[in-house]
Amino acid sequence: MIQARMEQLGKKAKEAARSLMLASTDQKNQALHQMAEALIAQSEDILQANQIDMEEGKHKGLSGTLLDRLMLSRKRIEEMSEGLLAVAALPDPVGEVVEMYRRPNGLEVGRIRVPLGVVGIIYEARPNVTADAAGLCLKTGNAIILRGGSEAFNSNQAIARVLAEAATAAGIHEGAVQLVDTTDREAANLLMRMNRYVDVLIPRGGAGLIQTVVNNATVPVIETGVGNCHTYVDEDADLDMALEIAINAKCQRPSVCNAMESLLVHESVASEFLPRLAEAMRERKVELRGCERFREIDPGVKPAVESDWETEFLDFILAVKVVKNLDEAMDHINRYGTGHSEAIVTRSYERARSFMAGVDAAAVFVNASTRFTDGFQFGLGAEIGISTQKLHARGPMGLKELTSTKYIIYGNGQIRK
Repeated sequence: MIQARMEQLGKKAKEAARSLMLASTDQKNQALHQMAEALIAQSEDILQANQIDMEEGKHKGLSGTLLDRLMLSRKRIEEMSEGLLAVAALPDPVGEVVEMYRRPNGLEVGRIRVPLGVVGIIYEARPNVTADAAGLCLKTGNAIILRGGSEAFNSNQAIARVLAEAATAAGIHEGAVQLVDTTDREAANLLMRMNRYVDVLIPRGGAGLIQTVVNNATVPVIETGVGNCHTYVDEDADLDMALEIAINAKCQRPSVCNAMESLLVHESVASEFLPRLAEAMRERKVELRGCERFREIDPGVKPAVESDWETEFLDFILAVKVVKNLDEAMDHINRYGTGHSEAIVTRSYERARSFMAGVDAAAVFVNASTRFTDGFQFGLGAEIGISTQKLHARGPMGLKELTSTKYIIYGNGQIRK
């Protein structure tokens, strides 16, 4: 039964992908506008579905972090709608000529951007991903198969129904936006192996989900999401700036992958900076776990253990370590980081340049919060995920990252001898 349903989803998605390849920019933009309007018009239905998920989540004992990711409000639905409009306003990458050159034999060889085809996405908790992913894929001419988590099942169903109906009403193939309508894990397992229909699979969620997909999928996977992000306060940092950045990176929304999980502080400013940090974090109910040097400065800090340096807390918990210099800070980050987002606070141009060159991450910040690693903040309109790998995309994945290229060759009768 489930296998037959997934086969049907795959066939419809493949048909839709072929249709979308020929869709004009105007057709796609009109669909995105109608989808955005439909979200607002049917927001009450979406909120009611979300309320069911929230009540079930509380009953199941979901953490405050997960509940925050799960919760929808009128403002969040408005943001989803605005995201679709922002995507519609962006240039269409499909058909863009990447390069064109003439060979000595007269052949004109070029490369143009084309859709990937059918994109599958397996994700947890955050129902706004349903709208972001659908909008980005439609704009880039990709069909999408969405498989959300059980905790957001009702919310995702409501959002996907609204989007699919609006897109179809705008003349888009009905298989362009589809949601797996079961929470059975077998459906996810089948999606991971649907090479016949699915061109790429994107997991969004916790480390467990991502590793399950990476280890079990036969469909090509773009690994996303896990963010053990660091901020390093250098010896000549503006400490007022460093404090504001640290508070924002940890506290503004700790449940997301670009929130800071570890803070590294140069030993020469530790005695001055760390008491201020501790006071500010305690005011915001952040649990501090520190190295031995930090605990000498503030004995009330909980001792950090090895696992704290490698943990994505997604909560009001911060690991803090005093380091001797920039090199030790970079060594620590490259050992424990997940290749997501890293930041340095410094007045030194040279050390900023060294940090940017020496830290292996998708996004590296100088004097700014890691919370900015986001497709919308980077001007991409929205994102389908933040890739922490190096092929085929890295960092926030917007429109261009959802395309591939193909060669086009113009001749006038040339044959190879």
